[in-house]
Amino acid sequence: MRKLLILLLLVPMMAKAQVGEYRSDFAVGVNGGYMMSQVSFQPEVPQGWLGGMTGGVSFRYTCEKYFKSICAIVAEVNYAQMGWKETIEDKDNNPVYYRDDENKENPLYYERRINYIQIPVMARLGWGRERKGVQAFFQLGPQIGIYIDESTNTNIEPYRGTLTPRSSVVTAQESMPVENKFDYGIVGGAGIEFSLPKIGHILLDARYYFGLGNIYGNSKQDYFGKSNQQAIVIKMSYLFDIIKTKNSNIK
Repeated sequence: MRKLLILLLLVPMMAKAQVGEYRSDFAVGVNGGYMMSQVSFQPEVPQGWLGGMTGGVSFRYTCEKYFKSICAIVAEVNYAQMGWKETIEDKDNNPVYYRDDENKENPLYYERRINYIQIPVMARLGWGRERKGVQAFFQLGPQIGIYIDESTNTNIEPYRGTLTPRSSVVTAQESMPVENKFDYGIVGGAGIEFSLPKIGHILLDARYYFGLGNIYGNSKQDYFGKSNQQAIVIKMSYLFDIIKTKNSNIK
Protein backbone atom coordinates (compact mmCIF):
# COMPACT_ATOMS: atom_id res chain seq x y z
CA MET A 1 0.00 0.00 0.00
CA ARG A 2 2.82 2.34 0.90
CA LYS A 3 4.56 1.64 -2.41
CA LEU A 4 1.33 2.32 -4.29
CA LEU A 5 0.91 5.68 -2.51
CA ILE A 6 4.49 6.69 -3.40
CA LEU A 7 3.89 5.69 -7.03
CA LEU A 8 0.70 7.78 -7.20
CA LEU A 9 2.58 10.78 -5.85
CA LEU A 10 5.38 10.34 -8.37
CA VAL A 11 3.15 10.05 -11.47
CA PRO A 12 2.18 13.76 -11.62
CA MET A 13 5.83 14.74 -11.14
CA MET A 14 6.94 12.41 -13.93
CA ALA A 15 4.23 13.71 -16.24
CA LYS A 16 5.23 17.29 -15.53
CA ALA A 17 8.87 16.51 -16.25
CA GLN A 18 8.00 15.00 -19.63
CA VAL A 19 5.99 17.99 -20.85
CA GLY A 20 9.04 20.20 -21.31
CA GLU A 21 9.68 23.90 -20.82
CA TYR A 22 6.85 26.03 -22.18
CA ARG A 23 7.46 29.01 -24.45
CA SER A 24 5.17 31.64 -25.86
CA ASP A 25 7.45 33.43 -28.34
CA PHE A 26 6.04 35.03 -31.49
CA ALA A 27 8.18 36.52 -34.25
CA VAL A 28 7.38 38.02 -37.67
CA GLY A 29 9.52 39.10 -40.58
CA VAL A 30 10.33 38.84 -44.27
CA ASN A 31 11.98 36.24 -46.49
CA GLY A 32 13.39 36.01 -49.98
CA GLY A 33 15.29 33.54 -52.10
CA TYR A 34 15.89 31.64 -55.30
CA MET A 35 14.07 28.53 -56.49
CA MET A 36 14.60 25.96 -59.24
CA SER A 37 11.53 24.08 -60.42
CA GLN A 38 10.35 21.35 -62.77
CA VAL A 39 7.12 19.54 -63.61
CA SER A 40 7.08 15.73 -63.57
CA PHE A 41 5.11 14.81 -66.69
CA GLN A 42 3.86 11.37 -67.68
CA PRO A 43 4.52 10.84 -70.62
CA GLU A 44 7.94 12.24 -69.80
CA VAL A 45 9.14 15.64 -71.06
CA PRO A 46 12.96 16.18 -71.10
CA GLN A 47 13.70 19.15 -68.84
CA GLY A 48 16.24 21.27 -67.04
CA TRP A 49 15.59 23.34 -63.92
CA LEU A 50 13.81 26.68 -64.37
CA GLY A 51 15.15 29.41 -62.09
CA GLY A 52 12.84 31.89 -60.38
CA MET A 53 12.43 34.16 -57.37
CA THR A 54 10.38 33.76 -54.23
CA GLY A 55 9.69 36.05 -51.27
CA GLY A 56 7.10 37.12 -48.74
CA VAL A 57 6.29 37.39 -45.04
CA SER A 58 7.10 34.90 -42.26
CA PHE A 59 5.51 34.05 -38.91
CA ARG A 60 6.89 31.83 -36.15
CA TYR A 61 5.38 30.69 -32.87
CA THR A 62 7.74 28.89 -30.48
CA CYS A 63 5.76 26.83 -27.99
CA GLU A 64 8.08 24.49 -26.07
CA LYS A 65 11.57 23.19 -25.42
CA TYR A 66 11.35 19.43 -25.05
CA PHE A 67 14.63 18.07 -23.72
CA LYS A 68 17.08 19.82 -26.11
CA SER A 69 14.63 20.30 -29.00
CA ILE A 70 13.04 23.72 -29.50
CA CYS A 71 9.54 23.21 -30.94
CA ALA A 72 7.86 25.82 -33.16
CA ILE A 73 5.30 26.35 -35.91
CA VAL A 74 6.38 28.35 -38.97
CA ALA A 75 4.03 29.84 -41.57
CA GLU A 76 4.72 31.99 -44.63
CA VAL A 77 2.80 33.80 -47.37
CA ASN A 78 5.04 34.01 -50.45
CA TYR A 79 5.05 35.01 -54.08
CA ALA A 80 6.78 32.25 -56.08
CA GLN A 81 7.86 31.81 -59.71
CA MET A 82 7.60 28.15 -60.71
CA GLY A 83 7.28 26.21 -63.97
CA TRP A 84 9.55 24.20 -66.25
CA LYS A 85 12.25 24.56 -68.92
CA GLU A 86 12.43 21.98 -71.69
CA THR A 87 15.64 20.44 -72.98
CA ILE A 88 15.07 20.36 -76.75
CA GLU A 89 17.57 17.95 -78.31
CA ASP A 90 17.79 15.44 -81.13
CA LYS A 91 18.39 11.69 -80.73
CA ASP A 92 22.15 12.31 -80.38
CA ASN A 93 21.57 14.78 -77.52
CA ASN A 94 22.53 17.77 -79.67
CA PRO A 95 20.57 21.06 -79.72
CA VAL A 96 17.92 21.35 -82.43
CA TYR A 97 18.15 24.23 -84.93
CA TYR A 98 15.85 25.49 -87.67
CA ARG A 99 16.75 24.43 -91.18
CA ASP A 100 17.31 28.02 -92.32
CA ASP A 101 19.55 28.84 -89.32
CA GLU A 102 22.76 28.27 -91.28
CA ASN A 103 25.10 29.56 -88.55
CA LYS A 104 23.32 27.63 -85.78
CA GLU A 105 22.91 30.73 -83.63
CA ASN A 106 19.46 30.07 -82.16
CA PRO A 107 18.74 26.57 -80.84
CA LEU A 108 15.12 25.80 -79.99
CA TYR A 109 14.05 26.56 -76.45
CA TYR A 110 10.84 26.54 -74.42
CA GLU A 111 10.07 27.86 -70.90
CA ARG A 112 6.79 28.12 -69.02
CA ARG A 113 6.66 30.29 -65.89
CA ILE A 114 3.74 29.83 -63.49
CA ASN A 115 3.33 32.37 -60.69
CA TYR A 116 1.71 31.45 -57.38
CA ILE A 117 0.89 32.70 -53.92
CA GLN A 118 2.28 29.90 -51.76
CA ILE A 119 1.43 29.24 -48.11
CA PRO A 120 3.61 26.69 -46.30
CA VAL A 121 2.86 25.72 -42.67
CA MET A 122 5.69 23.75 -41.12
CA ALA A 123 6.47 22.10 -37.80
CA ARG A 124 10.00 22.99 -36.77
CA LEU A 125 12.55 21.42 -34.42
CA GLY A 126 15.65 23.40 -33.49
CA TRP A 127 18.81 22.66 -31.51
CA GLY A 128 21.03 25.36 -30.07
CA ARG A 129 20.64 28.93 -28.81
CA GLU A 130 17.31 30.76 -28.83
CA ARG A 131 18.19 34.34 -27.86
CA LYS A 132 21.91 34.78 -28.58
CA GLY A 133 23.97 32.50 -30.77
CA VAL A 134 23.45 29.81 -33.39
CA GLN A 135 20.66 27.28 -33.81
CA ALA A 136 20.29 24.49 -36.36
CA PHE A 137 16.77 23.44 -37.37
CA PHE A 138 14.69 21.04 -39.42
CA GLN A 139 11.15 21.80 -40.63
CA LEU A 140 8.44 19.91 -42.49
CA GLY A 141 4.79 20.45 -43.39
CA PRO A 142 2.10 21.01 -46.03
CA GLN A 143 2.08 23.79 -48.60
CA ILE A 144 -0.66 25.15 -50.83
CA GLY A 145 -0.32 27.30 -53.93
CA ILE A 146 -2.87 29.65 -55.49
CA TYR A 147 -2.36 30.32 -59.20
CA ILE A 148 -1.88 33.95 -60.27
CA ASP A 149 -0.83 33.84 -63.93
CA GLU A 150 1.54 32.23 -66.40
CA SER A 151 3.79 33.21 -69.29
CA THR A 152 5.75 31.47 -72.05
CA ASN A 153 9.20 32.19 -73.43
CA THR A 154 10.01 30.29 -76.64
CA ASN A 155 11.24 30.56 -80.22
CA ILE A 156 9.34 27.49 -81.46
CA GLU A 157 7.32 28.02 -84.64
CA PRO A 158 5.03 25.04 -85.41
CA TYR A 159 5.43 24.97 -89.20
CA ARG A 160 9.11 25.90 -89.47
CA GLY A 161 11.39 23.02 -90.45
CA THR A 162 14.36 21.89 -88.35
CA LEU A 163 17.71 20.39 -89.34
CA THR A 164 17.11 17.32 -87.15
CA PRO A 165 13.89 16.08 -85.51
CA ARG A 166 13.33 16.44 -81.77
CA SER A 167 14.04 13.33 -79.72
CA SER A 168 10.79 13.76 -77.76
CA VAL A 169 7.45 13.75 -79.56
CA VAL A 170 5.61 14.95 -76.40
CA THR A 171 4.72 18.57 -77.18
CA ALA A 172 1.07 18.91 -76.09
CA GLN A 173 2.10 20.80 -72.92
CA GLU A 174 3.52 23.66 -74.99
CA SER A 175 0.05 24.81 -76.06
CA MET A 176 -1.93 23.84 -72.94
CA PRO A 177 -2.67 26.49 -70.29
CA VAL A 178 -2.66 25.42 -66.64
CA GLU A 179 -5.98 23.72 -65.84
CA ASN A 180 -5.82 23.27 -62.06
CA LYS A 181 -5.44 26.62 -60.33
CA PHE A 182 -4.88 25.13 -56.86
CA ASP A 183 -1.61 23.38 -56.05
CA TYR A 184 -0.72 21.43 -52.91
CA GLY A 185 2.11 19.30 -51.62
CA ILE A 186 4.76 18.71 -48.95
CA VAL A 187 7.73 20.97 -48.21
CA GLY A 188 10.66 20.28 -45.92
CA GLY A 189 14.25 21.22 -45.30
CA ALA A 190 16.93 22.31 -42.88
CA GLY A 191 18.83 25.45 -42.03
CA ILE A 192 20.73 27.55 -39.56
CA GLU A 193 19.65 30.57 -37.50
CA PHE A 194 21.73 33.39 -36.03
CA SER A 195 20.07 35.21 -33.12
CA LEU A 196 21.36 38.66 -32.19
CA PRO A 197 20.10 40.56 -29.12
CA LYS A 198 18.14 43.75 -29.95
CA ILE A 199 18.47 42.99 -33.67
CA GLY A 200 16.52 39.79 -34.33
CA HIS A 201 17.01 36.48 -36.09
CA ILE A 202 18.72 35.84 -39.43
CA LEU A 203 17.95 32.47 -41.02
CA LEU A 204 19.34 30.61 -44.01
CA ASP A 205 17.64 27.40 -45.14
CA ALA A 206 17.30 24.98 -48.04
CA ARG A 207 13.99 23.28 -48.90
CA TYR A 208 12.52 20.75 -51.27
CA TYR A 209 8.90 20.93 -52.41
CA PHE A 210 7.09 17.90 -53.80
CA GLY A 211 3.70 18.61 -55.37
CA LEU A 212 0.89 16.15 -54.79
CA GLY A 213 -1.52 17.85 -57.19
CA ASN A 214 -1.33 18.11 -61.00
CA ILE A 215 -1.38 21.24 -63.16
CA TYR A 216 -3.33 19.32 -65.84
CA GLY A 217 -6.19 16.84 -65.63
CA ASN A 218 -5.13 13.20 -65.17
CA SER A 219 -8.24 11.21 -66.05
CA LYS A 220 -8.24 8.52 -68.74
CA GLN A 221 -9.45 11.11 -71.25
CA ASP A 222 -6.59 13.53 -70.48
CA TYR A 223 -3.23 13.57 -72.23
CA PHE A 224 -1.02 13.46 -69.12
CA GLY A 225 -1.22 10.81 -66.43
CA LYS A 226 0.57 13.16 -64.02
CA SER A 227 1.96 16.70 -64.07
CA ASN A 228 3.03 17.49 -60.51
CA GLN A 229 5.50 20.22 -59.62
CA GLN A 230 8.72 20.04 -57.63
CA ALA A 231 11.17 22.70 -56.52
CA ILE A 232 14.46 23.28 -54.72
CA VAL A 233 14.55 26.51 -52.71
CA ILE A 234 17.38 28.47 -51.07
CA LYS A 235 16.01 31.16 -48.79
CA MET A 236 17.13 33.84 -46.33
CA SER A 237 14.78 35.27 -43.70
CA TYR A 238 14.82 38.01 -41.09
CA LEU A 239 12.55 37.77 -38.02
CA PHE A 240 12.05 40.13 -35.10
CA ASP A 241 10.35 39.26 -31.82
CA ILE A 242 6.85 40.52 -31.03
CA ILE A 243 6.32 38.42 -27.90
CA LYS A 244 9.13 36.93 -25.79
CA THR A 245 8.76 34.54 -22.86
CA LYS A 246 10.11 36.08 -19.67
CA ASN A 247 12.56 33.49 -18.43
CA SER A 248 16.13 34.21 -17.41
CA ASN A 249 17.11 30.59 -18.15
CA ILE A 250 16.43 30.93 -21.89
CA LYS A 251 19.68 31.45 -23.73
